[in-house]
Amino acid sequence: MTNSFVSRSLDEIRFWSRIMKEHALFLSLGFNHDDKQLIEEAQQFISVFEQIEQKLSTYSAQTDPQQIKHFNNQVYQAAASIWAYKRKVLGLILSCKIRSNNYALLVDHTSREAAYFANRLKELNEGKLKPLPEAIIKENVFFLKIMADHAKFIGHLLDPSERKLVEQAREFSHDFDQLVFQAQDLDSMRPQSETTPLLDQFLDENRVSVVSLRNFKKTARDLIEECRIKSNIHPLLADHVFREAERFLYIIDTFEKSLTNKSKTKG
Repeated sequence: MTNSFVSRSLDEIRFWSRIMKEHALFLSLGFNHDDKQLIEEAQQFISVFEQIEQKLSTYSAQTDPQQIKHFNNQVYQAAASIWAYKRKVLGLILSCKIRSNNYALLVDHTSREAAYFANRLKELNEGKLKPLPEAIIKENVFFLKIMADHAKFIGHLLDPSERKLVEQAREFSHDFDQLVFQAQDLDSMRPQSETTPLLDQFLDENRVSVVSLRNFKKTARDLIEECRIKSNIHPLLADHVFREAERFLYIIDTFEKSLTNKSKTKG
């Protein structure tokens, strides 16, 4: 194991632990007052991920990789636990056993992110640091779906009187749904399409769309913080979805660098 393993592990935990903590907060705010046990469980997860963040601050890029591997395993357990909690909540919503302000798609969305986080830690501990073409496409499918979901949530949580913003959110939702289908098509063709130019084009197209959505989210976040638009969107949620768009752009950059280095090696 190398310093790259350590830095990548700490980066994943730094980003996703905060996301998991905020998911627990958002879910707790969406429950009805009677759902005390579910609220308490959500609050427990907030504490769990706060403790992870505190422990994270004691590590650095020079930390012994074996220590980080052990830490990854601990965080993996937390990610797997909150995933199970989210799936339980989703089941309760779908079976009408609870009535809450948490959309079923939102709970499913947060559970997919928990599963992604747990899987990333597992892959890192298995030494999988360099992305393969298949992984690049599948990870883009994952994040494109996340971006499409965000656009849908924003559209539904804005006040209906914010007609222009609602329409913009709907347009982004449609655009990212189409990008998901396009990425799935590319994935099915993958054995014949593992050429760098095709993957480069794929990433470039995604970048353009994600930059536009990121800018829209930034504007919405700023307007919400300044109380200049009407919505049911918590300011922290607005910042949360903005950070996830920024993360997707960072991942696209990482993939593009990987493909460039691969081409130079072949050359």
